[in-house]
Amino acid sequence: MSTPLTTHSPEPPDDLFTAWVDQTPGRARRRGRRPDQPQGALRFAFYGRMSTTEYQDPTTSQQWQQDNANRLIAGHGTIVIKYFDAGYSRSLPWHKRPAAANLLDLAAQPDRPFDAIVIGEYERAFTGQQAIQTIRHLNNLGVTVWLPEANGPIDLDEPAHQALLMMLGHQSEREVLKFRMRTTAAMCAQAHDQGRHLGGRPPYGYQLVDAGPHPNRAHAAWGRRLHRLDPDPDTAAHVRWIFARRLTGASTAGIARTLNDRRNPLTRPARPWP
Repeated sequence: MSTPLTTHSPEPPDDLFTAWVDQTPGRARRRGRRPDQPQGALRFAFYGRMSTTEYQDPTTSQQWQQDNANRLIAGHGTIVIKYFDAGYSRSLPWHKRPAAANLLDLAAQPDRPFDAIVIGEYERAFTGQQAIQTIRHLNNLGVTVWLPEANGPIDLDEPAHQALLMMLGHQSEREVLKFRMRTTAAMCAQAHDQGRHLGGRPPYGYQLVDAGPHPNRAHAAWGRRLHRLDPDPDTAAHVRWIFARRLTGASTAGIARTLNDRRNPLTRPARPWP
């Protein structure tokens, strides 16, 4: 005689929102995966990138990108190897970035230690058509690529994924062009309207002089000063002579020969900044 099974209905929670979350498929998540979802066995290689090392912290940048990747692959596998390019532009193809190039080389090995690659953020890894080309190459090697923006692995045979990659690629290129335009316009305004020195060695005929506190309050609080270009009393006369000769119709080659014959010092040791 079999013993009938006894079922117990759980008591309804006091919090209606908690009840809705628990009963909605795919809603109950904790740190990127459902509590009842087992840990997967996929081995992932992580890839991240940052463009500058002067104004960003590589450790912090790598960590937040890796956190994105960990949330994406939670329940599917773990990161077993990490690759991170610091100081390299996204416009460079993968084979011209040291870490990315090493990752591609390892992916081509039959005994590679990973099954898939997870990206921390699309715009950190790709721009333009790089994603489609790189992912297709990796797929041919038997390696899948996971993107947070796709919430999983990319399938190039899926029209929706192709459209997503094209949109992200155009968006990444637009971001680069937008910031390049803004930076160039701002630098031109600073040099033309404010007479500010934008960095590097002063051009021949000029010298750096102090121009007061830095206009940015944070930089001023750190003690940084603003500098501008002024005519150099030792070399400005040579520059004026060069322009005057050019305005009379003299060729650049003729001006250079005259300067060489006169042994004019057209270079000088770099001076320390004021």
